[in-house]
Amino acid sequence: MHFETLALKYIRGNFFIDMHPPLAKLLIALPGYLSRYDGILDLENESEFFESKYPYVTMRLISGILGIFIIPFSYLTIKLSGFSTNAAFLVSALLIFENALVTQSRLILLDSPLMASTAFTMLIWVKFHNEKKRPFKTWWWIWLIMTGVGLGLTVSIKWVGFFTTIFIGLLTIKDLWDLLGDLHLPLIRWVNHFLARVLCLLVIPVILYMLVFAIHFSILENSGDDAISMSPEFRHTLNGHGMNDTPIDVGYGSTITLRHFNTRGGYLHSHNHHYPSGSKQQQVTLYPFKDENNLWIIQKETDPKIPFETINPSWIYHNTLIRLSHVLTEGWLHSHNIKPPVTNSDDQNEVSVYGSKDHSDTNDLWRVEIVDHEKSDSDSGRRLRAIHTKFRLFHINSGCYLYSHSNKLPEWGFKQQEVTCGKGATFINTIWYIETNSHPKLPSDTKMVNYKKLGFFEKFIELNQVMWTNFKSISLHPYLSHPSSWILLKRGIGFWAQEHYQIYLIGNPFIWWTSTLTVLIFVIEKLNTILKAKRGYIDRFSGKIIFLKNKNVHVCLTNRESNII
Repeated sequence: MHFETLALKYIRGNFFIDMHPPLAKLLIALPGYLSRYDGILDLENESEFFESKYPYVTMRLISGILGIFIIPFSYLTIKLSGFSTNAAFLVSALLIFENALVTQSRLILLDSPLMASTAFTMLIWVKFHNEKKRPFKTWWWIWLIMTGVGLGLTVSIKWVGFFTTIFIGLLTIKDLWDLLGDLHLPLIRWVNHFLARVLCLLVIPVILYMLVFAIHFSILENSGDDAISMSPEFRHTLNGHGMNDTPIDVGYGSTITLRHFNTRGGYLHSHNHHYPSGSKQQQVTLYPFKDENNLWIIQKETDPKIPFETINPSWIYHNTLIRLSHVLTEGWLHSHNIKPPVTNSDDQNEVSVYGSKDHSDTNDLWRVEIVDHEKSDSDSGRRLRAIHTKFRLFHINSGCYLYSHSNKLPEWGFKQQEVTCGKGATFINTIWYIETNSHPKLPSDTKMVNYKKLGFFEKFIELNQVMWTNFKSISLHPYLSHPSSWILLKRGIGFWAQEHYQIYLIGNPFIWWTSTLTVLIFVIEKLNTILKAKRGYIDRFSGKIIFLKNKNVHVCLTNRESNII
């Protein structure tokens, strides 16, 4: 259901974030495109789901076909590696009767495409290695390029496919090291080998990986719920999330929205709800969506009652004292020596909205400290300018900075992001900037400003950074299987259950247990062979080490072991 949901977002063109690269999800969404499905479907409504024209059967079929391809890919890999037909058939038969592979291949998941692309890559690598005696010939180039394509496809499905790249990379280093030791090979020829592998096994996969993201961006042109996790510049490239140009000059009496720089939690926000403890004054939060409760008016330190509609704006410079009036509730951004309701720390003070249009006190005073600016706009380094000026707000009475972090308020705070006033707080979490700005006395020819539209490479880098952050923050869950349980197949994974039906992923015990046993036997036998050779022990197997490397595989076996295979 998860990947069907993402497929629907592709069909609708709504932006989303997933921790995995897009290729397999694009493949899953392809039947919807080809069937011209309109994307109108409630996945939670079972009757509507099965009566709709949503091509979920075709989506499952794609996964199933790719799972089937693993079998011939594996057969050919073993056969072309120099093993017997019987050995290749045995490997294929074991895969055919592997329960876990069958289960995964029947569902709309990323694992079947990942394993198919991995198997394809290994097959093509063996084909390339079989051409090592004919370097730089047509088929040598074809198989090397196709190996790079396979690596690009594998990594573009799941980042775990990068381990396939590492494996091929280690084999490539081994190849180049062997070639370097060939005294009959001219150095310039070795350099050509090196450059060919860099081009095909590094450059081509990177280009293919980026091409997949280019397709991803071209389809997801509209805003979506996940867009709040991206920077404002990124969101500005999405339909429905753009922003009109705003006047760049900010002065006293300007109505602004104030945005937090680091956490992407959104806008400085207040609403007519109060903290349940502490001062019990009006809440101040970060809110990720545009809203009238995000509007504030910048007022002077002295005489905040002056009607700004009647005076021309005067600019706000570094180290100037200001007050911020909340437009809808007419209170003032306020702090005092009371601990916040969530972050109960001595170095954090509560931030609230307090007072009224006619009542203000010194706890409403904040000092503007400019810390960064747009280098092409020198004025933004001296005075507040929309978007271009990054600044901190220092609370005069408490000696702390307006601050926010990723902590969320409970239900009474609508799960919005906490705002406090921090002493010694993390510097980057105390930085703010003005996103929108208006003033009734600004001249009609006032310079306007907007976010810079990101190009492909900037969007590509940012999205991958967000994906990596999400990838690192994966939490443990009760359905997780630990690697230690895989060797002996201690448990499986419950995929789905309803009433007395369930889908449970578990391997074939005979295959898993015997494969674990044979690996152990192989290691013991190999150590035994090495020790006997070291001691000069002579038996009927001595001197009969077979290097299957000569048959294009980097594996060393004794004659006895090869007979077993």
